[in-house]
Amino acid sequence: MEERKLSRRERERLAQRREMLAAALDLFSDKGYHNVSMHQIAEKAEFAIGTLYRFFKNKEDLYRALIREQSDKFHEALTRAIEEPGDEVEKLRRYVRAKSEVFRANVPTIRLYFAETHGARFNIMAGVDSEIRERYRQFQQTLAGVFESGMERERFQRIATPYSLAVALNSITNAFLSLWLEDPEHHPYPEDPDTILNILFKGLMNE
Repeated sequence: MEERKLSRRERERLAQRREMLAAALDLFSDKGYHNVSMHQIAEKAEFAIGTLYRFFKNKEDLYRALIREQSDKFHEALTRAIEEPGDEVEKLRRYVRAKSEVFRANVPTIRLYFAETHGARFNIMAGVDSEIRERYRQFQQTLAGVFESGMERERFQRIATPYSLAVALNSITNAFLSLWLEDPEHHPYPEDPDTILNILFKGLMNE
């Protein structure tokens, strides 16, 4: 349902929920999941603890909601980038740019997503990891479709399966973004998407 069609009370509840999730994201990304309490989240969001519990039954429930919503936002932005009209090369360029924009605009979320220990995330995310993996699989299939289209039109060589190339491009962009996150001064993310794409387009070996 579009937000403008909601009642005033429903819009207020939606705004409150967003404020709570934003406060939780700031705290989780700064202190880590295990070092943050529901009382701290309520205090930062400037709500009574009872109000927070009316929205989320516990901290795990809040964390799952946060990760699920952020994952949805990332998925939609990247999918939109490669589904807009254009040839295959331009679609891949838009994907590389969009991924950079998503990371840069959501640094607290990215830090939270990568900083938590695997053990903690597996325990907390038991019901959400499968959803995120499924979204990831769907997106990889969409990205693979760009490579498949390029092969069918003989723009790309069939050096690997389309899905393998999609996985490779996703991994390469993640590596560049992880370096940027750790040390943006020494490892800036390339402004020109072809800096990354040429790793696939031109390869390493001379003819």
